[in-house]
Amino acid sequence: MKVISTKGAPSAIGPYSQAVMIGDVLYSSGQIALRADGTLNDGDIQIQTHQVMKNLLAVLEEAGLTFSNVVKTTIFLADMDDFSLMNEIYESYLSEPFPARSTVAVKTLPKNVKVEIEVVAFKR
Repeated sequence: MKVISTKGAPSAIGPYSQAVMIGDVLYSSGQIALRADGTLNDGDIQIQTHQVMKNLLAVLEEAGLTFSNVVKTTIFLADMDDFSLMNEIYESYLSEPFPARSTVAVKTLPKNVKVEIEVVAFKR
């Protein structure tokens, strides 16, 4: 297991890694709308989704991957009414074939953010 860590995304603030790579598979931790310096990008769902996707891209790039390597995402939303706005931003970072995805409504997220996303990626 190889730990993936980049200064391009917020540091882990607990007992976890930004991502781990096992063989050709990367498993990311969930990213929220924290900037790389750890400050909250506290905006609407679109602003927060952009920040989350930028954080995920930084982690992927540290592992030599891009969004084209992502095979599965899990999205956690504090309010399912934000789904369509989040989805517009999410889709702008991806291209076909799109990864498999689950989207789950949750009661609250860390720092009361609106969205958290994690990915699984495969190095081809």
